[in-house]
Amino acid sequence: MSNVFVVDTNRKPLNPIHSGYARLLLTQKKAAVLRRYPFTIVLKTAPQQPEVHPLRLKIDPGSQTTGLALVNDATGEVVFAAEIAHRGQAIKKALDERRAVRRSRSTSAERSAEAGDSAQRDTASRASPIASARSVGSLHQ
Repeated sequence: MSNVFVVDTNRKPLNPIHSGYARLLLTQKKAAVLRRYPFTIVLKTAPQQPEVHPLRLKIDPGSQTTGLALVNDATGEVVFAAEIAHRGQAIKKALDERRAVRRSRSTSAERSAEAGDSAQRDTASRASPIASARSVGSLHQ
């Protein structure tokens, strides 16, 4: 499972090799790092007769993660394995948090509006009886 991908000087894929052999090629300056993930090296000299085994990509879809495996058809060996985490649950959680903020904002606005109405009622009830009688009298005239 700890295999390293290899490409030749023309960037054509070759058979994956063991990480120890790849380290040896890198220290002898016969290869250079092409990519860090997935770790891929490029050979500085092209092989004369490259023998490439066919690889098969196997996918295991899941509800929260999807599994990927690159399998050598000839030997059945797993060359590379990875998991992809789905963002579905994270997106749903973010939307729920946004909805909660909106709802709390609207309920606090309603509460403050109701508080303002009750404050107006309180000031009207505290008004002097003469002022309220005048306002009532002005309505009947």
